[in-house]
Amino acid sequence: MKPRLFAPSRREVLAGLGASAAGLMAGGAGPLPTAQIALLARPATLALGPSQPATPVWELAAVSHIGNVRFKRGDLCQVVFRNDLPVPLAPVWYGLSGAAAADPLRGRAPIAPDATETSIISIPNAGTLLANFRLFEDRLKEPARPLPIIAEETNRVAVDRDEVLLIEEWRLRPDGTAVPPGRDPTGTTPLYTLNGQTSFELSAAANERLRLRFINGSQRTVLAIKLESHDVRVMALDGQPAEPFPARNGALVLAPGARADAFVDTATSAAFLLHDGKEAHPIGRLAISGTRERRAPLAPPQPLPSNGLPEQLDLKGALRFDVAVGAPDAIWTRPPSFSTASEPAFRARAGRTVVLALHNPAIATTVFHLHGHHFRLLDKLDDGWKPYWLDTLAIEPGQTQRIAFAAASPGKWLIESVVTDWAAPRLVRWYGVE
Repeated sequence: MKPRLFAPSRREVLAGLGASAAGLMAGGAGPLPTAQIALLARPATLALGPSQPATPVWELAAVSHIGNVRFKRGDLCQVVFRNDLPVPLAPVWYGLSGAAAADPLRGRAPIAPDATETSIISIPNAGTLLANFRLFEDRLKEPARPLPIIAEETNRVAVDRDEVLLIEEWRLRPDGTAVPPGRDPTGTTPLYTLNGQTSFELSAAANERLRLRFINGSQRTVLAIKLESHDVRVMALDGQPAEPFPARNGALVLAPGARADAFVDTATSAAFLLHDGKEAHPIGRLAISGTRERRAPLAPPQPLPSNGLPEQLDLKGALRFDVAVGAPDAIWTRPPSFSTASEPAFRARAGRTVVLALHNPAIATTVFHLHGHHFRLLDKLDDGWKPYWLDTLAIEPGQTQRIAFAAASPGKWLIESVVTDWAAPRLVRWYGVE
């Protein structure tokens, strides 16, 4: 790629953010934002080993924030996005249940190169969110890194530390360049990173309570991440609180794009192990130094505050639809060909419970993602559900999974399907809530 003649500095982007806010105030258009963020799509490099050449990547960077991006539940966020890459792009937000996130595939054009756009996004729920360019994979010249986003609870959660752990996967050629997802990876070597490092270290004192926000930022692979020698208690999945439960053998299994918040009471130095379904990879470690003194022992963690999703779903009166995932056909399309003029997967009236039977006829595991709503995973007998909410689900070959959600948010919403094969295309459809 040719060198850019203009790349805005952090100060210039922040100045643009302030100018946009002033314009909104002068226009008096609706409620004023309570939070702001300046996002920049830009070229970058990533060091993936001491003997490895720097790998060119594209990234979505929050140039208005130092450290992790944090908002509060209920924020109305002004987003100033500048595209400093040579193809039209727009950030897509994952985990905002019912938010008017102005998805660029549903009527908005993506932002042209060297252009800037201002939008408003509501943050209706606390949780671990993600913004990325995955709906624009067909345009990417380099692999693109996602941006973790934290929406904090209104009241402080009783933990000592709150850490994001972003897992990413790469397909590297011998010259150090990487193949973007959706392309043939022949001749490449898979590599996994934690927070952009092949050997990540998280320092802590013994007797600390950590909130670890695990994010599977990989594009195609279902991964298991384990912290050895510790009890890992799952507190939230895909940005929604769960009834706390222990991770089996201390391991969390995450589909691409899935998130899990876990509480860990530190005890001893231990390894983070990543398993990709073929073998285990040491990917980092928890390094313990010293001990945190406490007046009283740590009590079992209490559930995180509810985001207001319904406690009960009316399965008996639910609208039921069958949806096949995993293979392109006349209805599923690649994002560049998507239009809401196409036939919807289903329609429902607001206030109804929707049950989807998701069948995977493909010969590989397929990942399903629901925009606009979170869903319950139903028990096999369709007489109850798991004690958590999801927005992403991996469905094994030949398997049918049933999910249910309350159609609470009117609009046209996307659903995604992608087979867990690096070269497989990402496919989309839409559903309507009226």
